[in-house]
Formats: sequence, C-alpha cells, structure tokens
Amino acid sequence: MTTATPPLPPAHASGTPLRIGTRGSPLALAQAHETRLRLGMAHPHLAAPGAIEIVVIKTTGDRILDRTLAEAGGKGLFTKEIEDALLAGEIDLAVHSMKDVPTVLPQGLDITCLLPREDPRDAWFSRDGTTLLDLPAGAVVGTASLRRQAQVLARRPDLTVVPLRGNVQTRLRKLAEGEVDATLLAMAGLRRLDLADKVTAVLEAEMMLPAVAQGAIGIETRVADAVTNGLLAPLNCADTALRVTAERGVLTALDGSCRTPIAALARVVGEGVLELDAMALSPDGRTIVTTSRRFPASDALAAGLDAGAELKGRLPPGIFAVS
Repeated sequence: MTTATPPLPPAHASGTPLRIGTRGSPLALAQAHETRLRLGMAHPHLAAPGAIEIVVIKTTGDRILDRTLAEAGGKGLFTKEIEDALLAGEIDLAVHSMKDVPTVLPQGLDITCLLPREDPRDAWFSRDGTTLLDLPAGAVVGTASLRRQAQVLARRPDLTVVPLRGNVQTRLRKLAEGEVDATLLAMAGLRRLDLADKVTAVLEAEMMLPAVAQGAIGIETRVADAVTNGLLAPLNCADTALRVTAERGVLTALDGSCRTPIAALARVVGEGVLELDAMALSPDGRTIVTTSRRFPASDALAAGLDAGAELKGRLPPGIFAVS
C-alpha cells in the first residue's frame, strides 16, 4: 500500500517571505512588482518590508537569442524552469505573461489567478513614423512572432520580415540603429514599462488580431497550496479569466504553439455576454481563416474550443507543418 506524498507547505507559513518566481527581463520584473503591490494592498501584512521576495529565474527562452522561439521548440521555453522551481517548493507562486503559457500545465500546478488585463493590442514602431500600409516595398519588419509575421505579410506581401529577438528595450534599440525599418510590440508591456509614448501607432484588432491572452498576467501556483491560493483569490479578475479562458480554448483546439500563427481576442460586450474573434494563418500570410461568435460567460471554454475546432476544420491539411 502506498501513501500520497503530502503537499509542500508554503514557506511563508513559518514567517519566511512569500516568494514570487519570475524571469529577469524588465517587463517580467514589472509584472512581478505589480503582483507584489496588489498582494500588499489586499493583505496589509504582505506590505511590510521583507514580507515578499522576488526570485529571478533564467529560462531556456532567455538563453536562446539566436533564433525564433518556433525554431527553438515553441511555447514553454519561458516557463519550464520557473515551474520546476514551483514544483520543488523553491518559490510559492510564478508570474507569467499568459501569452507565453502552454495550454497544458505540469501536474499539480494551475493558473489560479489572473490580474486585470492590460491593453491587448499590438503597437507599431517605425523609424520615420511610417505606418504598416505606407512602408515602401521591400522594407524590413523585424519580429520573432509568427502571428505578427503572418498578418503583416497578409496585408503587405511585398515586405520582408526577419526574426528580431530580445526584450522590449533591445528591440527598440535595434530599430533605432537601423537593423530593421519597423517592428511590433505588445501595448500591454509598453504601458507597464512606461514606454507607450514612443509608439508610432496602435494597431486595432481589425488590423492586427492579438495573440491569445496578450496583455494578461497569470499567476501559477501549486494546486494543493491552499494558503497561497487563498492570498491570491482577492486579486483574481473574473472578466479577464473569462476572456483568457475563451481565447486559450481556441489554442487548445488548434493544438497551438509558437509554431502556429494563431490569434484570438475575446471581449465582454454585455452583462454575462462575450464576443470572440479568432484567426489562424499560414506563416506566409497567404491562407487566412477567421471566425467569430457571441456567447454567455458560462460557455467561455466551450465557445473557444468550438471556434478553434471550426478553424481547424477549415484549414488546408499540413498548413502548420514545420519544414
């Protein structure tokens, strides 16, 4: 007869700090600090100096800078080492950009809290203020996102898209130095870094449908850690959770990863009512399949899965094959 291993006790239960695991990029740290601030506002004892510790963990995605994430293996490259630390009890919670989180999580872990979502749209940057539609033929757009690449090429097949990796500041520096003529970044990250004033143009969803869960901060914990989960409960945003659930349903149905250009955006349009727009594309932007639906909040996951299944059924076979 075997007995179940008891769950690891939260370190803060014994008076030691509540430990937040995060990547070390400026944006990741800004998200961790936002989480710490919200925890302190919800629980005054956590606002005391030393009550919360931010633990920086370097991930595989941070180490790979010479190729796109699709080439390196897709989603999970920014979460694996942090999740390993969470499972080992070295941290109590992990703060992630939800667009980096795979749809299948390690056993025993879950996204137990979603902070209020920031602006989910994409931002356009060009050195001379030129818009996407006005760039000269042959201009170079830098992005590591297949989703952005596909949508750019769908509108402007005469442009050249090249990989551009690095954090927000690195990519803006490469733009300024003339490595590319234009690039795209998430508005949410720019707002969190107080860089929104540098944007050439904000791209509405009709022009560039965002990544699944873009702008949402997810907090991952051990399912059995009732103490930490209880502390996070007041921070959870119900509307964000519904929107992210629907969008990730699309991703789940399409078996999506960084190798697949998929976009989705859910909006709350009324009391208990959401709308969802979803899209799947070929990397070259030549094939585009879209769908939309309106649904009650209680059907968020089912609506996302249904939208993803519809897209999958309408896509040509092998469209996402990796050469």
